[in-house]
Amino acid sequence: MSLSPYIPIIGLFALAAAFALFSVAAARLAGPRRYNRAKLEAYECGIEPSPQPAGGGRFPIKFYLTAMLFIVFDIEIIFLFPWAVSFDALPIFGLVEMVLFIVAVFVAYAFVWRRGGLDWD
Repeated sequence: MSLSPYIPIIGLFALAAAFALFSVAAARLAGPRRYNRAKLEAYECGIEPSPQPAGGGRFPIKFYLTAMLFIVFDIEIIFLFPWAVSFDALPIFGLVEMVLFIVAVFVAYAFVWRRGGLDWD
């Protein structure tokens, strides 16, 4: 078994590791070293960190819902692209499977829409 087909891949990994190590070393050498109390604290978007959620009530989950919707529709595109590329080579089974997939995603979209998940405040 010859390793010659793997040499470009090994070279790419070596180049990526060298770039990562160089970037960390250059940042440590060239970066400023002025530490103060504010810089050593956890970053909380300019708001003083507190153990209680803002307003003292439930934590809003609007951001997480938006992120999950993005993931659902992003994954839909990931599955649709290879299907669109090889559409001519697939028999009717591929078409039926993709229609069922799109229907399932559309049902999720309609559910989120009806529940008000797409309303921006």
